[in-house]
Amino acid sequence: MRPDGRRPDQLRDIEIVPDFLTHAEGSCMIKAGKTWVLCAASVEEKVPPFLEGKGKGWVTGEYGMLPRSTHTRSSRNTGGRGTEIQRLIGRALRAAIDTKALGPRQITIDCDVIQADGGTRTASITGGYVALALAVARLRARGLVSKEPMREPMAAISVGIVDGEARLDLPYEEDSAADCDMNVVMTESGKIIEVQGTAEGEPFERTLLDQLLDLAARGIRDLGTLQRAAIARGLEGRPK
Repeated sequence: MRPDGRRPDQLRDIEIVPDFLTHAEGSCMIKAGKTWVLCAASVEEKVPPFLEGKGKGWVTGEYGMLPRSTHTRSSRNTGGRGTEIQRLIGRALRAAIDTKALGPRQITIDCDVIQADGGTRTASITGGYVALALAVARLRARGLVSKEPMREPMAAISVGIVDGEARLDLPYEEDSAADCDMNVVMTESGKIIEVQGTAEGEPFERTLLDQLLDLAARGIRDLGTLQRAAIARGLEGRPK
């Protein structure tokens, strides 16, 4: 039995609240069990120096945890772990967009962890996609983007082996005890964007990797349904 009573292939209770912030071009609060992340998309009519004159846009991510998002106070300094996670967020979300269709502008996705119970990076990517999609839809509504820049929907989820069982969407209690844990970034149709996986003890067989990827794919399809519903509510409630 899992600590919260879920089936092995069941997501935590997920809630995505679109347009949680008034001023951001796109935003959402994503709640995955006790992990809560505020995601905000900011559009700037400029690009990094290495893209100037190339007619392409850029998507990047920033990530941070509030000092009391965990059981003890942490520093506001991003640190090495935070830097690695925000690079992952940027890579993942750039895979979701045609930067040429976006045009010469930058969208920054800020992901601030309000409360942490495992899976903060995957929740950041899943919520970050919603914030990005809302911002891009509003650019199109204003006539600033002519061609649809958004590619296939994508999301991220954790999977792992705990007590000999493959489990989806690990909270901290399971993640800290896992024999193997992975973070999977994938499109809704199952195309892989990035996989971060570690054998915490003994090496594992290739068949186990396939099993975990299949489990992640099912979870990401369910997340895609929730993402689409959140984006639709956001565009209906606050068009731009």
